Amino acid sequence: MFWTRLFSGIALLLVMFGAIFFGGDVLLGLLFLTSLIGVFEFYRVLHIQKTVPGFVGYFLTCVYFLFLRQEFNAYIPALFAGFLLVLMACYVFGYPRYSVKHITGCFFGFFYVAFLLGCIYGIRQMASGVYLVWLVFIGSWGSDTCAYCAGRLFGKHQAFPVLSPKKSWEGCVGGVIGAALIGFLYAIIFQSQMHTLKNPIVLIPLVAGISSVFAQIGDLAASAVKREKRIKDYGRLIPGHGGILDRFDSVIFIAPAVYYLLFFLGEVI
Repeated sequence: MFWTRLFSGIALLLVMFGAIFFGGDVLLGLLFLTSLIGVFEFYRVLHIQKTVPGFVGYFLTCVYFLFLRQEFNAYIPALFAGFLLVLMACYVFGYPRYSVKHITGCFFGFFYVAFLLGCIYGIRQMASGVYLVWLVFIGSWGSDTCAYCAGRLFGKHQAFPVLSPKKSWEGCVGGVIGAALIGFLYAIIFQSQMHTLKNPIVLIPLVAGISSVFAQIGDLAASAVKREKRIKDYGRLIPGHGGILDRFDSVIFIAPAVYYLLFFLGEVI
């Protein structure tokens, strides 16, 4: 299991590295495929993966990424409003087959997976985006590694005994500090390439540290859903890791955090 998990993790990292390096349609295509599978996994947990509302969610995912591709950003709010109206029509004409939890779950599932993952493309499209986009993974996988090490070395106080008995407050803090330190080293190495930022030595560690908090919340949120639905994994697509949502649970939460932190703090720091 260890070697399976290791090799599949390396393969996944190489695919992500290649897509981020090339950017454009390559990255957008990978994010679209990842989102579509992730939305399916989430809908399957709610038992709506083969229902009319579920197919509406898949269709919206396709249209949403098409809008990103065509830079129709101004029309995206109208797309979301239309999505809600169509779902409510499904509810009305499908009643009582579809309940409120089916409709709200379908609406939430799209935003939780596809919309948030689409923010990675938004970061990559920024000036110096080829360097800034790695903050998502520093805040996710880097934070997770640091939290694990800090928890093993210093962990004494359980943070979330019901959701994740092995997580400690010491590990949580270690993840934030570790992500900030990795961000600081990253900024030192690549600050000349991130010339569009006023002060990358301050901004990058700050964004990395804050995103670590979102990463841990995202991880716990995914765990909460699995515990509530009494499932071990969302899927079996990635050997040794589970499904898309099992591997990208923290990335999903970090992507919008990094995007908006860079968007707003980049102007003042």
